Amino acid sequence: MPNHWLMKSEPDEVSIDDLAVAPGQTLPWTGVRNYQARNFMRDEMHPGDGVLFYHSSCPQPGVAGIARIAGGTSPDETQFDAGSAYHDPKSTRAAPRWLQIDVQLERKTRLLSLAEMRAAPELAGMRVLQRGNRLSITPVTAEEWAAVLKRLGG
Repeated sequence: MPNHWLMKSEPDEVSIDDLAVAPGQTLPWTGVRNYQARNFMRDEMHPGDGVLFYHSSCPQPGVAGIARIAGGTSPDETQFDAGSAYHDPKSTRAAPRWLQIDVQLERKTRLLSLAEMRAAPELAGMRVLQRGNRLSITPVTAEEWAAVLKRLGG
């Protein structure tokens, strides 16, 4: 059975619109620099898993689209690029610390705002809504997934 995830991206870095115009509507999810989020990619995310594409750190945060995991993990190339904000000088090609995973657009949706999510009792347990949650990747239960899809109209 596939898993479900919420993946946060700042829209000025990578937005749902960027994903929509990418070749094959697929982009590598790069720049993850949290070990727990990296471990989700490495150990628990699989091709076909559903993704709530979430815009964060913007005037209107919320779910902006539905995507899926389109491939397995590979080393995140930004860790090796000295010009990247995500460069990690302690990471080597022989022993990379950070991973990326391909995400493919299923569909852009209306924005399901953070405020609307907070007002939905069936979403009260979502990790993204918990105080202090800073993870860019969080698991979503099957019930939460269904509730979000219902709110988005299918």
